[in-house]
Amino acid sequence: MSRQRQVDVHINLNVRGMEPSATVAINERCNAMIEQGQEVYKLGLGQSPFPVPDQVVKSLQEHAHEKDYLPVKGLRQLRHEVAAYHSRVQGITGDADDVLIGPGSKELMFLLQLVYYGDIVIPTPAWVSYAPQANIIGRRVRWIHTRKEDDWRLTPDLLEALCKTDPNRPRIVILNYPSNPTGVSWSTEELKKLASVARRYRVVLLSDEIYGELHHRGEHASIGTLYPEGTIVSGGLSKWCGAGGWRLGTFMFPKQMRWLLDAMAAVASETYTSTCAPVQYAAVTAFRGSPEIGLYLDRSRQVLGALGDWCVEKLRSVGVDVLAPAGAFYLFPDFSPLRERLAARGIDDSDQLCMRILDETGVAFLPGSSFGRPASELNARIAYVDFDGDAALKKVEAMGPDAALNEDFLRAFAPNVVHAFERIADWLEQQ
Repeated sequence: MSRQRQVDVHINLNVRGMEPSATVAINERCNAMIEQGQEVYKLGLGQSPFPVPDQVVKSLQEHAHEKDYLPVKGLRQLRHEVAAYHSRVQGITGDADDVLIGPGSKELMFLLQLVYYGDIVIPTPAWVSYAPQANIIGRRVRWIHTRKEDDWRLTPDLLEALCKTDPNRPRIVILNYPSNPTGVSWSTEELKKLASVARRYRVVLLSDEIYGELHHRGEHASIGTLYPEGTIVSGGLSKWCGAGGWRLGTFMFPKQMRWLLDAMAAVASETYTSTCAPVQYAAVTAFRGSPEIGLYLDRSRQVLGALGDWCVEKLRSVGVDVLAPAGAFYLFPDFSPLRERLAARGIDDSDQLCMRILDETGVAFLPGSSFGRPASELNARIAYVDFDGDAALKKVEAMGPDAALNEDFLRAFAPNVVHAFERIADWLEQQ
């Protein structure tokens, strides 16, 4: 074997056969179809439809000249504001030294798995990139398959059952809520019970709360207040601030894990060095908050809540089983009540279902198999974000705080989403 061939084998050991992220891949396929002149409704990639708040954009413009490398752990002022934000919004105690800034929370999650030596525990259905990151690094992934009857939530008994098999084994348990892909969340009482099990087995909780500010009723609660010594809270600008392409993520650590923060920063210093300087300065404004940003969030929640409820009712009207979302902008419908009808059309799993709907209706969304569920379950994830969020927010502002966002509003300001769900419903009713 040649020297180059030997190198190739070693390089590809953990990534051979790995495909691009499902959410990125579906977005790129949709763009290619659009370039070919096809009509496509993009309900695959979970990107915020709303603009970045004006104040935050202005701050970015004012700091566009900032060109120096910033500290590896992040701009000190930003780290202070992130800690203050967690204290103000979630009641989590900490300071700037407990915060790590990175080029997106996705990168920080990768560094955490690289540095920490434990198993990665992932409840399914789960966001598409948790497990591939672990596979790249070579960590052992332990799946916990949640149950439909529990609304796809990780329950204390399921966590207990895994942990008691090897009580002293180091583990990172990933929680994500409001959930991508289901839109569900946990109440404070439910989180208390999970926290009790996590404390008993001293697991590290990575609480991915990137959608926390998009709880439709503004009632997000962080498990970081209930298990503060063992919880890392992950956040960023991509979802609540509409700034996914800016790539800025945050980790809030307990003081007991300062060693882990420092270890991640050491690796960061040898990889990405630091996060984009102008974006960090703009993020200071975002995390500091203001009455205007508060109104922006209220209106965003109002639009997403109304649209999510309408989409649920449309699917239920044709026999699909789907939970109403508590937050974020996702649905995880179960098409199994229509299994016989779908089988008669040659569809036996969620992969086939999504491909056929895309090919025959132009509506793009992802199968449940992309989120860790068996394809035979016939579930899928739909991101109801294909609309002009800027126009919708401006209309809500003009209507006033007590305005009801009825179907007429949704048809006018989220027509692609409405038409997409109508196409899905019509397709499902075909014999």
